Amino acid sequence: QVQLVESGGGLVQAGGSLRLSCAVSGSTDSSYDMAWFRQAPGKEREFVAAISWSGDSTYYADSVKGRFTISRDNAKNTVYLQMNSLKPEDTAVYYCAENRQRGILTMNRYKYDYWGQGTQVTVSS
Repeated sequence: QVQLVESGGGLVQAGGSLRLSCAVSGSTDSSYDMAWFRQAPGKEREFVAAISWSGDSTYYADSVKGRFTISRDNAKNTVYLQMNSLKPEDTAVYYCAENRQRGILTMNRYKYDYWGQGTQVTVSS
């Protein structure tokens, strides 16, 4: 059974940084695209960033471009989200997800097959 476990969330002041991690277990194959999404209270889950299985391609939401960086270490079956210059509007539960349908790197959450339980990020003003 594939499991995704996020960690690294917390409370930070505006302008600060956090690094989220997503550890994937239950699979020996790391050749799948991965992504981060987030969901704020009362809002729909939205795309944040995605990375191809090789790490060669990345894709960001306009709202985080230039501030967030997605990366992966396939030897450790882990995906990261480095978040800098955090803003109060970045407050949300952050989820990592795995897309087992090989194809074009996508921001469409319905294309992702496995999800973690989420980690809370709170940015105070």
